Amino acid sequence: MRCPNQLFLTNQHFGVVLPNTGQYYSTTLKLNTARRFIRTGNSCHLGSGHCLVINDKDKLGERWPEFQGINNWDGLLDPLDHDLREEILRYGEFVEAAYSCFDFDTSSSTYTTCRYPKGTMLTCCGLGRSGYKVIKNLYATCAVQIPRWMKRIPNLMLPRSSWIGYVVVCDDADEIARLGRRDVVIAYRGTATCSEWLENLRVTLTCLPDDMAPDENREPMVQSGLLSMYTSKIAGHLSLQETIREEIAGILSTYCHESLSITITGHSLGAALATLTAYDITTKFNDGHDLPMVTVLSFGGPRVGNKSFRCHLEKNGTKVLRIVNSDDPITKVPGFVIDDDDVSSREDAALARLPRWLLKCMEDTRWVYAEVGKELKLSSKGNVATCHDLKTYLHLVNNFVSSSTCPLRATAKKVSTLVKFFLRLSTVIFTMKEDRGVLFMTALLEQTPQLYVFLDWDFPFR
Repeated sequence: MRCPNQLFLTNQHFGVVLPNTGQYYSTTLKLNTARRFIRTGNSCHLGSGHCLVINDKDKLGERWPEFQGINNWDGLLDPLDHDLREEILRYGEFVEAAYSCFDFDTSSSTYTTCRYPKGTMLTCCGLGRSGYKVIKNLYATCAVQIPRWMKRIPNLMLPRSSWIGYVVVCDDADEIARLGRRDVVIAYRGTATCSEWLENLRVTLTCLPDDMAPDENREPMVQSGLLSMYTSKIAGHLSLQETIREEIAGILSTYCHESLSITITGHSLGAALATLTAYDITTKFNDGHDLPMVTVLSFGGPRVGNKSFRCHLEKNGTKVLRIVNSDDPITKVPGFVIDDDDVSSREDAALARLPRWLLKCMEDTRWVYAEVGKELKLSSKGNVATCHDLKTYLHLVNNFVSSSTCPLRATAKKVSTLVKFFLRLSTVIFTMKEDRGVLFMTALLEQTPQLYVFLDWDFPFR
């Protein structure tokens, strides 16, 4: 259909198709006071050459530090920035691949190992065109003592060492150009074996070992079972910590002259391991190394450490984005939070108002944790059965818009009647002479921002 004056809409961005004149083009640019516009085409249909398509979609390669948390995601979470949403979902796919690769079959001889070789792992999980390659498989060792009564259970598999994730590096030139840097991803799955569940139950805080603690003190503490899984090893195998340090050292040496980022992501237990891994990397390699930005994307992760752990994490520049389902109990354990800056529930707020002497006694019990990083809070509306599933988290991220105006994109369909009226009105608006139509359109959109929620539009005139 040939139409030189029309409204142009996609599910990726909002754009206005205007007559191909400098007057309209410059007028539109004057309307923008905060965000940059990009000319993405010169026609409203293939071969027409009659229109300009203008949108506010910035290149990922230019904005990647924002999405990695250089500004602590200020202004990007509520409402959720569309490009950040895509990045979160992209990293979520790497976590999904960690689950897909793991052999859950207890009757299999390859139980708790990776089902695929490194060369075909991503292809088998549907990420063959991601532009990344697997460079290392990761294994975690459980050192918990198995109760005698559990050993009597027939056919109960209690492996000590299990495949828990992998390290990938972006090696595709086009993808590196799109991302704006070479990206390294460490992805962890969640709890999958009985031994790991037993480690999860060891929830008291414990001091970090000397090689992980800052020089000035040994105050940082983390969950006992988590630290055990990260640092334990069996004969003939490196610990998860040793493997991570070895790989990161090699990566920093190989790509020392390139723009680089390290993104660590995981779900549930994997989310906690991701936070501890980031802490270890920034503590180990900050001295004498030009360390790239280290970012954690945590899906449904439990608490990891105390307030001192959080302070040291922030001091080293680690950026943590916790994607949290408010209906998921795993994100509210272990222990409790008594720091006024951390309280996120009524129970924690009540604890924070207790007398100081009582709070001191509680801290001595090693059950007082602290939340880390920035939180993207979602809600599955009381669906307890699936509230902790990774697929639920990715679905919520994919549909979340804003906590105030329209929490889910599906809810935005309620404004469909208004949208239809708006589309009809646009035909009249763009028949106005000179730039009055554009000015009228802008005024209308500024008064009705809900229109942008429909079909995932962004708001270009902020």
